[in-house]
Amino acid sequence: MTNKILKGLVATAVLAALAGCNSSDDDKAPTTCAEAGDACTTFTVLHTNDNHGRFFENKYGEYGMAARKTLIDQIRAEVESNGGETLLLSGGDINTGVPESDLQDARPDFVGMNLIGYDAMAVGNHEFDNPLSVVDMQRDLAEFPMLAANIYDKETGERYFDAYKVFDVNGVRIAVVGLTTEDTAKIANPEFIGGLEFTDPKEELKKVIKQIKDANEADLIFATTHMGHYADGVNGNNAPGDVALARAMAEGELAAVIGGHSQNPVCMEGNVYDPEFTPGGECKPDVQNGTFIMQAHEWGKYVGQANFEYFNGELHLASYKLIPVNLKEKNEAGDRVHIGEPITPDATVLEVMQQYQDKGQEELLEVIGSTDDKLEGDRGVVRNQQTNLGRLLAEAQRTKVAADFAVMNSGGVRDSIQPGEITYKDVLTVQPFGNSITLSTLTGAEVTDYLNVVATVDVGETGSGAYPQLVGIKMDVDCEAKTVAISDINGKGYAADATYTFTVPSYNAAGGDGYPVLTPVMTGYVDAEVLYTYIKNTGDIKAADYAPVAGDIQFLNSKSPLACKL
Repeated sequence: MTNKILKGLVATAVLAALAGCNSSDDDKAPTTCAEAGDACTTFTVLHTNDNHGRFFENKYGEYGMAARKTLIDQIRAEVESNGGETLLLSGGDINTGVPESDLQDARPDFVGMNLIGYDAMAVGNHEFDNPLSVVDMQRDLAEFPMLAANIYDKETGERYFDAYKVFDVNGVRIAVVGLTTEDTAKIANPEFIGGLEFTDPKEELKKVIKQIKDANEADLIFATTHMGHYADGVNGNNAPGDVALARAMAEGELAAVIGGHSQNPVCMEGNVYDPEFTPGGECKPDVQNGTFIMQAHEWGKYVGQANFEYFNGELHLASYKLIPVNLKEKNEAGDRVHIGEPITPDATVLEVMQQYQDKGQEELLEVIGSTDDKLEGDRGVVRNQQTNLGRLLAEAQRTKVAADFAVMNSGGVRDSIQPGEITYKDVLTVQPFGNSITLSTLTGAEVTDYLNVVATVDVGETGSGAYPQLVGIKMDVDCEAKTVAISDINGKGYAADATYTFTVPSYNAAGGDGYPVLTPVMTGYVDAEVLYTYIKNTGDIKAADYAPVAGDIQFLNSKSPLACKL
């Protein structure tokens, strides 16, 4: 037992004794850290999430693990000088998003996390974009635990990862429980997760909390999660996230949730997101059922800093902020300037990351074509409507195998392509998963049944990766009835007894995103290679050629004319 905790217990006992002798207001339990004195313990939780391969700064010098290391070391030194200690957590999704990382199975990202000194991470759904052999390699490489209480090995019945770890942070025992979204079962690559079971995080957390309490292992229980934050628990087509998790626990059992997955800065005004939040501005985390809920956007753009005070058996949030990591904005002259003070990247981390960056870039700089306008793949757009890039990907896939129409899931579109030259790196950034193109042949009636499921997905308020980008087909989508009425496929009209061919990524053909399982022809063509070849053969891409055609796909009985939003 540390001197600080011992002093705290003595101080509490003294206060209790005094309260027994005198019941005046002056002898009540302390309500502030200053009142509690030595009975108050301070500590800081730092957090990031959804790294998605961004181990290196972007072309504007923003974020990157070297600058993150400098910032975190500065915070640690400041906290320590004030008598506190720090805990550094990640909300998961270290994998997938930048070719230099993807080509090296995220080794640079895990090496960077080791150098920074992470204490634990939640397992994200994109950790399963690779075979389990790669996941195991990353677990061996990480000098910190990858936590997930709700992922089980079907063969052994045992958890595939550790459920939690207890940390002594300035004398306070903090149990950190890892949890992963149930949606992983349908949005991770089915080829890689067939041997795993993803159970309800809420029920698993209740089990773990009981285990920790029965063993008297911790003073506080935190969760590091990859489940998503959905304001007021409105999760749309997504599995329940952090708000639902907090509300499902008995009040006071779960002190805080350090999250990821939805990739938003959780800065709140009551139960809604703060519309005024800007980088460097004030940020108030969500509080649900007595549980603090935090998330630091994505890519290491911010480091979240939560300064806590623990006294009288209760946890208090003294202050909270999202600190920009060399983020920049344009001034009136159009120049990019730092938001806040510039952060000098740590020299050692920069040297190590530079080696990985150089290795990854060797094959990525080939120019394969150009585009006259932005090809739209931004997450907030492509998951809510048809876009020129989504349709370009679908067109490339159906052209490759001469199919009648194509279905491309929006979750497989990972970035936009900006006007100008297009490189191989751009292709791999947009399509990093390495899915194969499949070819299916169905009757018109079977196509209708298939699209009754696929085309009517409710995108909710935050959009859905299951939302399909479609080419070669005209139809009305009744969002309320969950049915489609097809009028034409590839200029052939439509008949229930006619046969039609279509492409869909292998991920979705195997049931990913909740799509119906197909038994297609596996063409052997990989999505990024198909896009690479299509752009190289086309040369100059005219963005307008891939813009959605008005009237081709109409969404009826929906809050939006562009997607099902019920």
